[in-house]
Amino acid sequence: MASSAQSGAGPTDDFRYPGNRLGLPEAGPESVAGWGRRIAALFVDWLIAGLIASAIVSKPVWAGGNDLSTAQLVTFFAMTAILTGLGGATIGHRLLGLRVIPTKQGGTGYAAQVGLLGGAIRALLICLVIPAVIYDRDRRGLHDKAANTVVVRR
Repeated sequence: MASSAQSGAGPTDDFRYPGNRLGLPEAGPESVAGWGRRIAALFVDWLIAGLIASAIVSKPVWAGGNDLSTAQLVTFFAMTAILTGLGGATIGHRLLGLRVIPTKQGGTGYAAQVGLLGGAIRALLICLVIPAVIYDRDRRGLHDKAANTVVVRR
């Protein structure tokens, strides 16, 4: 019988908490954001995009329809790509105390802005939904990994 020298030893140094591998703190500012705030921010942004789309197509939000749905998705994409790319946070992120920061190669060190390309990649993959719900230990969805970003607390 083979036995492991570290059975039951607890978490490894590689993963002690979300963000550890990226050099982020365990709690407080700059720590990886929790799911509750992130989902609430997404709903706020989706609602705002719906209100803007409603004004564009001259239909109330509750009327629905393909033209309103398409306008809402396009508005959400544009709003998310531009605000995240240039400002580091959408309106929902700001209201809930979050921001999106880019990771540099190797996962250490952080730059000031995501950039429009990173924001567009991230927004496109969020609009596709599936990449956003597949995530790793650091709570980074495929959309964050593709754009080399991480959502942190302010």
